[in-house]
Amino acid sequence: MTTIFYKGQKFLVRPEVYKPAEDTYLLVNNIEVDPGEKILELGTGCGIVSVIAAKNGCKIVATDINPEAIKCAKENAENHEVRNKIDFREGNLFQPIKDEKFDLIIFNPPYLPVPAGESSKKGLETAWDGGSDGREIIDRFLNQVSSYLKPDGRIVFLQSSLSDIQKTFKVLREGGFSIQTKTEKLCFEELYLIKSKALNSSIYK
Repeated sequence: MTTIFYKGQKFLVRPEVYKPAEDTYLLVNNIEVDPGEKILELGTGCGIVSVIAAKNGCKIVATDINPEAIKCAKENAENHEVRNKIDFREGNLFQPIKDEKFDLIIFNPPYLPVPAGESSKKGLETAWDGGSDGREIIDRFLNQVSSYLKPDGRIVFLQSSLSDIQKTFKVLREGGFSIQTKTEKLCFEELYLIKSKALNSSIYK
């Protein structure tokens, strides 16, 4: 078990769970929430984002395909005394979500291109393996996200410059979303934090 600290707050990370890195902190440092909002976090990992949001008075549904991540996130929620504010569900993307609608959907998706022959799509690899072009999960997310947003809802997610960021912008614009970005340069890629809000209520199903 690894221990990490965020603004003096302690979080435990199991060996089988993605350890918060530059992308995690870019996300958690730029999330704006209002008390009482209903939030969905896909791919919660160790739960750091959901825990911080819950401390700000939000009700959270947090999912992850990795059962070890769910266990780890629950432990951190209990340690931070917000377990009663977070509903943890194991599953892939929106599969654990029924007909619920959210004010905000947060996602740090698997966005790195991984050649088919090098991918196992198991355990910890599910945290970064975005398929051969890095877009396997991102495209599924973008195709489904409108169905789970309230009419004034918004999305905040991350993507790498290695996985065709212009295609993401095109899909969002065609879907009637506004786009705001913040970037962070790393040694071999540029990370994009994308904040989007629907401009056209007709996209909601």
